Amino acid sequence: MGELRDLDAVTIDAYGTLVELVDPVAALGAALAERGVERDPEQVAAAFRAEVAYYRPRTTEGRDAESLAALRRDCAAVFLDEAGAELDPAEFAQPFVDALVFRPLPGVLEAVGRLAASGLALAVVSNWDVGLREKLGALAGRFACIVTSAEAGAPKPDPAVFLAALERLGVPPARALHIGDEANDEEGALAAGMRFRWAPL
Repeated sequence: MGELRDLDAVTIDAYGTLVELVDPVAALGAALAERGVERDPEQVAAAFRAEVAYYRPRTTEGRDAESLAALRRDCAAVFLDEAGAELDPAEFAQPFVDALVFRPLPGVLEAVGRLAASGLALAVVSNWDVGLREKLGALAGRFACIVTSAEAGAPKPDPAVFLAALERLGVPPARALHIGDEANDEEGALAAGMRFRWAPL
């Protein structure tokens, strides 16, 4: 904790550092079944993997309510197509999103609490669409700001998302640390002039 004396802010990656995804296969299978489509767990899992592969490079497309709705519809369409389900993607988009439940990783709540108690300004910096806040739930309230690649207009490792968070916090990069779990976290933080530490938090 000695390093914290030289810091005014800590930014933290979301997925894989703050939160993890609860396995959505059962919930997605149930959503399909409610609409008369029966698929086994392996088929549902394969369809979800296809959706993830589609979504990850497109986080910046969900930058406001209208574009987020379009992105979610398109993601639902990929899932349904892979599952061989002839359902309306626009109708299925919300059930699909509802099936994606995130929970804090072990020890995260306590670690965030300790960082906040030390007087540091805290922000989330993540490759995500603008719907991230709702997915963080109560955890979101522990951060001064939440900045996504969609808002910044560029995904990590572009330093833009880090610099946008620091601007909101009013903290220079040299006085900030980023914690993350992927190479793009390290590369982006260092490019922004911040310090970096690997997860776990």
